Amino acid sequence: MNQPTLPQALPHALSGERFEFDSIAGKISCYVDGSGPPLMLVHTVNAAASAAEVRPLNDYYRQRRTVFSIDLPGYGFSDRSDRAYTPRLMTDALHALVKQIHQRCGIQPIDALAASLSCEFLARAAMESPAAFARLALVSPTGFNGKSPRRKAVGETLYLPRLHQFLTGPGWGGSIFRGLTHPRVIHYFLRRTWGSDHIDEALWAYNVISTRQPGAEYAPLCFLSAAMFSADIHHVYEALKLPVWMSHGVRGDFTDYRGKTIVDSKPNWSFTVFQTGALPYFEVPAAFNAALDVFLAQPRNP
Repeated sequence: MNQPTLPQALPHALSGERFEFDSIAGKISCYVDGSGPPLMLVHTVNAAASAAEVRPLNDYYRQRRTVFSIDLPGYGFSDRSDRAYTPRLMTDALHALVKQIHQRCGIQPIDALAASLSCEFLARAAMESPAAFARLALVSPTGFNGKSPRRKAVGETLYLPRLHQFLTGPGWGGSIFRGLTHPRVIHYFLRRTWGSDHIDEALWAYNVISTRQPGAEYAPLCFLSAAMFSADIHHVYEALKLPVWMSHGVRGDFTDYRGKTIVDSKPNWSFTVFQTGALPYFEVPAAFNAALDVFLAQPRNP
């Protein structure tokens, strides 16, 4: 009898120490590297996400910062159990990481960067605990496409329960996820993220392994049913008082930022556009890091 093939063990995505801690959001995994003032890095959310998506930033900033790079719930080495993956869960994970950072680095405001949908979680965490954060860098944040206002009651999401029921249906839910995470399909979606064929192949290879881990489908299927998108995010962005730097590219799927007019005139917000796809720190690391360095050097209260 043929034995079932076990998935390849997930390697560490980043350098440094990987540690785990229990939280209201379940077991959370995080990498820490470097020394100096703390910097929190938060990867995107998609079918194959993990801390591997912030590797260039971890490698650069560990030379001058204590860098904390989280695996969000449902991804990487963090808890991948079958549960509801929501903005509340993700935001609670960031609050829990703040406590871990304070234990290791002392109580001080933290600089933090997030990409894509995770910008919504980071912004909410900063709104709820403004004293915990010094500055926020939002890379290709969601919620700014200008298609419709997202000003519903606090805590509401864009969740589509019938779609989620279909995606997780008996007999085909797992097949849908396996189709979405076939190596060729992962490569295709990375090309759409980059807006180019010149993707980071090491990230692609890690994503393939990560999507083969037990429980890998639960968070992505919640993501696909819009359970992690906040229907009140415009209120959240507008409520931020600390310095915020928003950057994005001009290629690929994430190029519609007409809705940023809601924060254009706010003095604590600044903006940079790169001639790249949605993750400019992979494509133009020198230019991106130089711009982020300038932002991180500015006073906390503009």
